[in-house]
Amino acid sequence: MAARPGHMIKTVLLQVHSIAGLVLALLLALIALTGAIMSFEDEIVDHLNAGIMHVAPREMPALMPDELVARLRAGQDFGQASSQVSAVMLSSDPTAAVRVRFARDEQGERPNSLYVDPYDARVLGAPRGEAFFATIRKLHRWLLIPGDAKGWGRQVTGVAALGLIVMLVSGLVLRWPRRVRSVKMWLKPNLGLSGRGLHRSLHAVIGTWVLPVYLVMTLTGLWYSFDWYKDGVVWLLARPEVSAAKMQPRMSAKAPRAAARSEPAQPIGFDLAWTTFRREEGDRFARALLTLPPSPATAIRIRSWGKGSTLDTTRDEFRIDAVTGQVASAERYADKTLGEKIIANVLDIHRGAILGWPGKLAFMIAAALMPLFSVTGILLYLSRRRLRRPAQAPLGRLVPGE
Repeated sequence: MAARPGHMIKTVLLQVHSIAGLVLALLLALIALTGAIMSFEDEIVDHLNAGIMHVAPREMPALMPDELVARLRAGQDFGQASSQVSAVMLSSDPTAAVRVRFARDEQGERPNSLYVDPYDARVLGAPRGEAFFATIRKLHRWLLIPGDAKGWGRQVTGVAALGLIVMLVSGLVLRWPRRVRSVKMWLKPNLGLSGRGLHRSLHAVIGTWVLPVYLVMTLTGLWYSFDWYKDGVVWLLARPEVSAAKMQPRMSAKAPRAAARSEPAQPIGFDLAWTTFRREEGDRFARALLTLPPSPATAIRIRSWGKGSTLDTTRDEFRIDAVTGQVASAERYADKTLGEKIIANVLDIHRGAILGWPGKLAFMIAAALMPLFSVTGILLYLSRRRLRRPAQAPLGRLVPGE
């Protein structure tokens, strides 16, 4: 009798699901666990460093960024490489310390940032937990493979994400119950079972619970792994002129400026750009991150968060020329279309922060459950192999004289 088409399809899907799971089990568990660790990174780091993130307010005005950096360099011995300041985080709150970040050294490592008193440039300390979470982030995104975002670790994690999508879709088809409308069949595990039955129930039912979360994680995680995927999302969700601008090579706008200069590029500072930003924004911002451009460009990038902002990705972004003080570009979050806001919030969607702390907690729990599927999936595969193994034929009785 010929096998039914539905049975053949499920047989093929089971093979695909099993092979993908066996190949990617440990890798997916590692990526998920590191993601779970980072779920409340901001809250943990803020708690660990509460004593150095704030200062007593004073009547005197805060130092301008260039003066603050100059005093910091004069009063501290950072070494030649790590003394290159790359960014400063400034705040409209008079009690907030300034966070100073440094450029990478010759080995590609970034020194720890420092919290500094905004009134006298006194070093308050290096943030605890920063190096730990930086390592966890590299492990989560690039598996600690050399090259970081420019290495091939991002492609490996992207392939793992694609494999997880295949497992999610095939797993959903494989467990599709006959009583589709039964909530109990979909969502209630049978804890009265044992052995293979219990493993199957936990694998299938809990997998159904977390399937929407895993789909969101993988679809947003691919944004950081493949440029073709990122370009496709931008083309789909953004306005045509925005899509065209995003897909242009970043160096093209810098080349004419660099070619027009015959003399060596002079170091640039933050002050003029900071003055222009303050004039444009007034007191509407809560904090602003000023990042120096790579030489010979002169446009400082300023990321600004409003006082009512609760998400890291709901920010405005400006580029202000450090030599002329002119605003080269201004992208305000409020002016973005729905699709562009989705693009801007990819990271907060990826980690569930878009739903507040309950969303982050739900995504953290879902990520922490990934090893459960790795273990139960491997156990189910091994039990199927034992069931398929043919029983050993009994030895016939020997008759005396034979």
